[in-house]
Amino acid sequence: MEIFRIETSPIGTNTYLAADEETGKAFIVDPGSYSPGLRDVLEDKKLELEYIILTHGHGDHIMGVPGMIEDFPEIKVVAHEDEKEMLADSHYNVSFDFGSPVELRADIWVKDGESLKVGNTELKFIHTPGHSPGGMCIYVESDNVLFCGDTLFQRSIGRTDFPGGSFEVLKKSIHEKLWVLPDETSVYPGHMGATSIGYEKENNPFV
Repeated sequence: MEIFRIETSPIGTNTYLAADEETGKAFIVDPGSYSPGLRDVLEDKKLELEYIILTHGHGDHIMGVPGMIEDFPEIKVVAHEDEKEMLADSHYNVSFDFGSPVELRADIWVKDGESLKVGNTELKFIHTPGHSPGGMCIYVESDNVLFCGDTLFQRSIGRTDFPGGSFEVLKKSIHEKLWVLPDETSVYPGHMGATSIGYEKENNPFV
């Protein structure tokens, strides 16, 4: 799998474009704002974009969705079913506060443990509430890769003071859902640099 990172949103969200190398089928994780750079990579690499996958519904991870849909009308938006209320309300998802109110519905609502194939690459969805009710991670076992949104950061974790957030719930999510993954799993978070499960198990002071 080929992975490209582009920084988007007013507060520096990591937006990822990932592609199955055998088929050229691709997906985007968390478009925090509209970025022509994403389209440039797609065109340069001749990739076929199939999905926008949202790790959660906060504004800095979704404000680029309308622009991407305008460019790619056939694209499908994927989110966890427990994020329906947040995605539908620009005040709840705080996109209104960023000056770019977004209210949307996913085309595909997923549950914990469900999977989706992009080309020959299988994505598994892991529900990790705590930062938000429907927060989830995307695990690609074949490549030892985890896109984790704002669940886990390098030596840190996502904020839990937003509506629907809970430190205890987030800590439980990380311990029960992420620490069971192989230590060598590469972690691609919603902000800051990449890390690994093994490194965070040993060095993250929050969990």
